[in-house]
Amino acid sequence: MTDRGFAATSRVDDAGIALALAPALTPSGPQRAPEFFRGFATRPQVLARALVTLADITAMRYFHYTPTTQRDPVLSAHGDRLRAECFSACNSVYARLDVFGDGLDGGEIGFGTTNVDITADTRRMLSGVGRTELLHLQVGDAGLTAATPEAQSHERPVRMPTRWVPALGNVAELHRGTSPGFTLDAARARAFIGSLPAATASGRSGWLTPTSTGARLAARPSTGAVRIAGLHRLSALRRMLPHVRGAVFHGSAETGVAVVEVDLPGARITLGLTEEPWRGHSGEGSLLIGLATPDALDDADLVAAMLAFEPRIDVTRLQSDTALPEGRVRSALAVLAASGRVGWDVRDRAHFHRELPDDPDRVTRDNPRLVSARRLLASDAVRRDGAGWRVRSGDGDYLVAIDPVSCTCTWHLTHGTGRGPCKHLLAVLLAEGRIDEENDTNDD
Repeated sequence: MTDRGFAATSRVDDAGIALALAPALTPSGPQRAPEFFRGFATRPQVLARALVTLADITAMRYFHYTPTTQRDPVLSAHGDRLRAECFSACNSVYARLDVFGDGLDGGEIGFGTTNVDITADTRRMLSGVGRTELLHLQVGDAGLTAATPEAQSHERPVRMPTRWVPALGNVAELHRGTSPGFTLDAARARAFIGSLPAATASGRSGWLTPTSTGARLAARPSTGAVRIAGLHRLSALRRMLPHVRGAVFHGSAETGVAVVEVDLPGARITLGLTEEPWRGHSGEGSLLIGLATPDALDDADLVAAMLAFEPRIDVTRLQSDTALPEGRVRSALAVLAASGRVGWDVRDRAHFHRELPDDPDRVTRDNPRLVSARRLLASDAVRRDGAGWRVRSGDGDYLVAIDPVSCTCTWHLTHGTGRGPCKHLLAVLLAEGRIDEENDTNDD
C-alpha cells in the first residue's frame, strides 16, 4: 500500500502548528506515533520559506499553468538531516529540501519516513516567520509542530499520491545519470534566481551557460552548459533569494534532465526538471534495464534488509554484507528505487534510504513494458539473428542489437533510450540473462 492515512487531524492553535503524520517506518520497525526531532530551527526564516517553496511547487502545474490544492511532501529523517520531498502537480518538477544538523538545534535527529500535510493555512503561517523569530520544531507523535506565537488554522489529512512512487524511482535513476555542469557563487546565483521568469510565463528553453554576472540561456551548448527546458519551472526558488549562498547545475545530454542545487544556511534545495515541461517523472521508464536483470527482485529483498535509513548508501558495504557483486547490488537498488525506497543525491553521488510501505506487485504494475517483454520471451518470440536478435511482436519482426543498442521499432526510433528501453530490447536483455543463468547452472 502506498496510500497511508494519517494518525490524527492537523491543527494550528496558540501552542503551534501540528501537522498530522502517517505511521512511520523506522530502523526498529513501524511506529504508530514516531518522533524524529524536537528542537529549534537555527535559521527559522530559511526553514519556513523553504517549506513554503516546496508547498508552492507541489501545488503547481507548470504545463498549462494551473494552481492546485495539493501540498503533501514526503518527510525522511536520516540521523544527520531531515529531508522533505515532493513533485509538482504536473509531475515534471521534483523538489527536495535537505535540512542539515547545523540548521537544527537542541534535539537529536532520529530515523524514519512519513508524509506530511502542508495546506494553505500552514503556508500562510510559515510565510510570516521572521528572520529572528524563535521557531520550535517537533516532528513526530504530534505531527510536524512549528511553534509560533500567532497561528490559528485547521488542516485536513492527506494521502501521498500513488504516482509519486514510480516517479521517485525514475528520479533516482535519471539523476544518477547526470553530471555537474557549472557552479555559481552567492552573488551570481542570486542574480540568476532573481532573473527567473514567473511560473505563469511561457516556457523558455536552451543551454544554461554561466556568465560573469550569473547565467543565461544560449541557443548552442558550450563547455559546462546545462540544457533546461521550461526555465519558468525554477520560479519557486525566487522565494529563497535573500538566503542563497550558491548554486550547482547538473545535466545529462542523453536524457535532457536538469538538476539545480541551491545552497542555503544549514540547508539545501534541489530541483529536478524533466526533458520537457509536459513530461512527468512517473512515465520515464528509466529503471527498466535494472529491473530486467535476473534475480533483481530477490536481490532487492536481501539488500533492503541491510538498509537502515543511511543518508549515503555504501555500495561496497552492501557487496560485503550480501556477498553480491556490484552489478547485482546496483540492480537491486534499482528495484528498491522503483518502489520508492531509495533515492539519489547528486551532491553526494550516492543513494539514500527512504522507506515506504513495500508493495511486491508494484514493480510489475508500474512497468508494463517489462510485463510485455516477459510475455514476448515466454511466447518464444525472441530469437538469435546473426550477431543480433529478431523479436516477433504483433504482425512484425524487429531487429535488436545490444552493442550499440538499437531496435527497428517505432518507440526506439522516436525516443532512443531517453525514456527507457523498448519492450523488444527488454525481451532480448531477459533472454541474454536466461542464457547466462543456464550457463552458470543457476536454478533461480
